[in-house]
Amino acid sequence: MSDNLFAREFFKETVFSDRNLMTPHYTPPILPFREKEIGLLSKNLSLCLRAQKADNFFLYGKTGTGKTAVTRHVLAQLNAFATQKGLLAAGYYINCRQHNSKYQILSKLIKEFFPAENFMGYSASFVYEKVLDFAKKGNQSIIVLDEIDKVKDVDELVYALTRGNDELVNGGLTLIGISNNLTFKDRLDPRTKSSLCEQEVVFPPYNAAELKKILQERTLVAFKPLVVEESAINLASALAAQESGDARTAILLLLRAGDLAEKNNSFKVTDQEVLAAKVRVEEEIILDMISSLPRQQQLVLLAIAELSLQSKGVRRLGLEEETKVLFSGEVYEHYCWKAKELKETLISSRWFRQYISELEMFGLIHTTLSGKGIRGQTRLIKLGFDASKIRNQIEKQLQAA
Repeated sequence: MSDNLFAREFFKETVFSDRNLMTPHYTPPILPFREKEIGLLSKNLSLCLRAQKADNFFLYGKTGTGKTAVTRHVLAQLNAFATQKGLLAAGYYINCRQHNSKYQILSKLIKEFFPAENFMGYSASFVYEKVLDFAKKGNQSIIVLDEIDKVKDVDELVYALTRGNDELVNGGLTLIGISNNLTFKDRLDPRTKSSLCEQEVVFPPYNAAELKKILQERTLVAFKPLVVEESAINLASALAAQESGDARTAILLLLRAGDLAEKNNSFKVTDQEVLAAKVRVEEEIILDMISSLPRQQQLVLLAIAELSLQSKGVRRLGLEEETKVLFSGEVYEHYCWKAKELKETLISSRWFRQYISELEMFGLIHTTLSGKGIRGQTRLIKLGFDASKIRNQIEKQLQAA
């Protein structure tokens, strides 16, 4: 066994007692500082346990504020209770990054509803009717659409599912939409908006004290005793609070810091490891954020990235040339060319300006008015991250779609 490739790694000393507990896939049994949101959601969904349709919910807030964790936690509790009591109610979680069309989502649902049957190749109308057939048997189904803004035909999907309830005497379909994009609702058709957003919950960012408590609890179960120094927890929580109030960032900082400690054979996670992990984590978070953007917004960002790789810069009167700065108009023109090339529907210049504002809010770009030295008044745009990495990430997303 000493010659085996994995023997050394298997017996190597580690700082973790269970590394999986520091990954984004883990949902802890207790979610501190989200008691209010858990209460609102569980009180509403308890109607399903009484054979009544619950209100649709829309949950939104920045990445890492607990939207998915809270929803999955509540669904797990509801499913366990319903199974125990033999009730016809269940929650179904769908990540719209993997299932991003009405047909894919409906197909995913009927696989859950009828696991013994095969519906491969059936029409969209047949699949939709099967969803309704399941509800007509008295089933109350809670359908969670995480990253709902990734669904290409979201208006058609939401309208179909919510109006489907009009045909039901028994059973019901309750929708929970989750989005990181605070302005996503503004793009919905008025009919869709009124049917989906019966109730809304905004998840605020965590502050430094809350993040510290979250990290303290997580390190107790994920790391070996006395490995993580208190100052490292303080630093990770302060950095995450300063950037975004994102619990996922704070946890990822300690995870990568732990990996670095192992790599350097120090077996202590200190401020030094957290600071060293910061650059890598920032890149991971940014690339993940880009992956979660709606397709049209990705195309706008791709246009900026491609032009940034070509652009020499903008020269203002009496000032030195500033590199990689783009005119808003040329970005829109390049976006239109790119969208036509990919056979995508073009967005209007009004929505283009909205997308630019949101990309700036996410910290992916910086904008300023042109000012002196440039004829007319226009918006200047500059990327806030490596253009080639952004381009590669978006092209990978587009190929996978």
